[in-house]
Amino acid sequence: MAKKKADGSAPGDKLLDALRVPVGPVELSAYDTRATTGFDGSKDDGKVALEALGAEVSDWQERLFAEGRKGGNRSVLLVLQGMDTSGKGGVIRHGAGLMDPQGLRITSFKAPTPAEKRRGFLWRIRQALPGPGMIGIFDRSHYEDVLIARVRNLVAPPVWNRRYEQINEFEAELAESGVTVLKCFLHTSADEQKERLEARLDDPTKYWKYNPGDIDEREFWPAYAEAYEAALENCNGPSAPWYVIPSDRKWYRNWAVTTLLLETLRDMDPQWPAAEFDVEAEKARLATT
Repeated sequence: MAKKKADGSAPGDKLLDALRVPVGPVELSAYDTRATTGFDGSKDDGKVALEALGAEVSDWQERLFAEGRKGGNRSVLLVLQGMDTSGKGGVIRHGAGLMDPQGLRITSFKAPTPAEKRRGFLWRIRQALPGPGMIGIFDRSHYEDVLIARVRNLVAPPVWNRRYEQINEFEAELAESGVTVLKCFLHTSADEQKERLEARLDDPTKYWKYNPGDIDEREFWPAYAEAYEAALENCNGPSAPWYVIPSDRKWYRNWAVTTLLLETLRDMDPQWPAAEFDVEAEKARLATT
């Protein structure tokens, strides 16, 4: 058996390959929500492994940030989607918490305002895109317009059906402009969601996280699963593929998404910008002060 690396994974393995959704029809019931794909260790090992990623992911983030400040046009957009309680906020807190806030742009999308609706569903998304050198994180995204809009009949079927192709065109445009899109579906089970909602009701410090509407939404679980399957199948192009993250185990979810981000940054390989001045001359000038 191969010796584990410090992050708990096997040498030579790439989580981006292991968790990527294959092209074609998607059946979410075939994905184990408690799996720990790519990680060989316990919950405690996973928490340690997540912290161990911090130094490297922070270093790559700073390289990307520096590149953007010196004329580079590349950025990363991490899209987090999932059922209520799947842990989008937890990923941001634990994963993004390892990085420098000045290089992050985090946007949480709620129901669109009347003014936003009049501008088209992608307008507000475009306003929140990360600039050069930045890592943008979307807590929900443009996919809400083919998820809740479909399940709750907020628009007619021909409208949300057209949106799949509009999303594909939009994401291809992002890739061409230097934005690497990393789309993660945080996959939880209905039983796990119920336990997490119960935990919120049992803990006064979590009342603020509880929304009575979450119980109403549970009635639509099969419809949401069907909508997610359609989104994962129809918007899974080479420039912006989907990744299914088993998310019943919070520690694994946090480690997995952070690892995907780290591997993405490694693949981008941003370099420290070269000096735009004579280094030796500046050393000499400094020495005289």
